[in-house]
Amino acid sequence: MYFYQPSQGHGLPHDPLNAIVGPRPIGWISSVDAEGRHNLAPYSFFNCFNYHPPIIGFASSGWKDSVQNIVETKEFVWNLTTRSLAVAMNETSATLPHGDDEFTRAGLTAAPGRVVNAPRVAESPVNFECRLSQCIQLTGADGTAVDTWLVLGEVVGIHIDESLLENGIYQTARAQPVLRAGGPSAYYTIDESHRFDLIRPDARRS
Repeated sequence: MYFYQPSQGHGLPHDPLNAIVGPRPIGWISSVDAEGRHNLAPYSFFNCFNYHPPIIGFASSGWKDSVQNIVETKEFVWNLTTRSLAVAMNETSATLPHGDDEFTRAGLTAAPGRVVNAPRVAESPVNFECRLSQCIQLTGADGTAVDTWLVLGEVVGIHIDESLLENGIYQTARAQPVLRAGGPSAYYTIDESHRFDLIRPDARRS
């Protein structure tokens, strides 16, 4: 077994942590600042954390425009990244001057939200409109503050392309979601051939 202590370095060509914890869904987050200027950025540390109310979250290394906008306006939108949108998503990761519009850079359409003022990516087949619930600065085990911010939001509106619903059930693979893997450039998608089903023990007893 290869063993290392992260505080002393991993000794490998690339940190394996985010390759092991993967593939991970992408937090493609759109927001506006207090002056109404758009921002769109992908975050690879993203997931869903609660059912009722639905809460999703992403972590930002550094206090970036997305975090600043969300803290100011208390709103954001998560947009599903699909295979056909992967290149556009990657373009929105570019470092731009504050106020420059990543929607314009990536050739994407900013559609209005239904219940929040933040825009959604019109080309994305799934959008979660969210209101900020918590913004938490992470700390190490010794309590030392880390320059990383966990942004949690309650999902208050959901848009789903009806082509992804079959008999009312969302078809995950049909959307061809893009998932972040390890290294500087690795991504994956999924298809139905990789599916398998398990019934939880408690459900088998019911």
